[in-house]
Amino acid sequence: MLRFGLGAVIESPEGLTPLSRVTTATYNAFMPEQRSATVAIVGKPNVGKSTLLNALVGRKLAITSAKPQATRLPVVGILTTEGTQLVFVDQPGLMHPRYLLQEVMRAAAISWVRKSDAILYLHPGSGGRPPRLESLLPELGSIKQPIAIVRTMADRFPPPEAVPSSDENRPVFWASGLTGDGIPSILEWCRAHAPIRPFLYDADDLATQPQRFFVTEFVREAAFEHLGQELPYSLIAEVDEFREGSDPLYIRATIYVERETQRRMVIGKGGKTIKTLGEYARGKIEELFEQQVYLDLWVKTLPKWRSEPHALARFGFSVPSGGSA
Repeated sequence: MLRFGLGAVIESPEGLTPLSRVTTATYNAFMPEQRSATVAIVGKPNVGKSTLLNALVGRKLAITSAKPQATRLPVVGILTTEGTQLVFVDQPGLMHPRYLLQEVMRAAAISWVRKSDAILYLHPGSGGRPPRLESLLPELGSIKQPIAIVRTMADRFPPPEAVPSSDENRPVFWASGLTGDGIPSILEWCRAHAPIRPFLYDADDLATQPQRFFVTEFVREAAFEHLGQELPYSLIAEVDEFREGSDPLYIRATIYVERETQRRMVIGKGGKTIKTLGEYARGKIEELFEQQVYLDLWVKTLPKWRSEPHALARFGFSVPSGGSA
């Protein structure tokens, strides 16, 4: 059974106790040495961050698309092996925001970079030398965490024969999230930069987000896969009902778009499009949850939700007071 968003505990004379409340002496006496690190995955839009996250943890947690800017909220994936826990955080692509939603996305990415122990900075293998990460994040000034540069899509753009192993003393890895090339080397680097400290989450945890989060994400992935170029960016989903214990698992969710014309496009003639979206999303949800799912999809309009602070907060985005990130 997969575990989502549970806290780590220790069994000791104090009983089953959250690690956050266990004394240092008790922890050292009853647990072997552990290491843990939060690793931020950053880069411009559409450089393969989500694909890399899925490859690093060995499960599909983050949605992927050939269209840019599919990731809106950071996605956390956890890999615990050999006494080391790596908490990978897939970030929204670093870009210049054009409206409030994009401002909030950038602010979330910056927040996670600040909190990270190490950073994987992605740049496509087809591009030239990547710009310094600091130039993409001027808000942070100097970045003190260790940074590894990951040249992605190595299955399509293999490294040249004389490829440098470092760039300004930052190691360079060539990797493919689709074939797995380069993944072991990246994991080894991340483990080497994990400080000695207790696990941040239970060793069996796969992610920190609740199951409802992944439902809405896979509905959005269905939209990116089957709808036109612009429509997926005006769309968001919300889970209205989640009947735990039902067989199949019943989930009712609503897709929100900004205009009535978009609502009709999502439904499609005779409901054909909404049926296609539901079938695609259901398959992804069943694969992750490892159980049968009945997905009941509806479509409504919510005008200008991408620019409304209250709407963004409703959908899980952290909007600073005053409505500007």
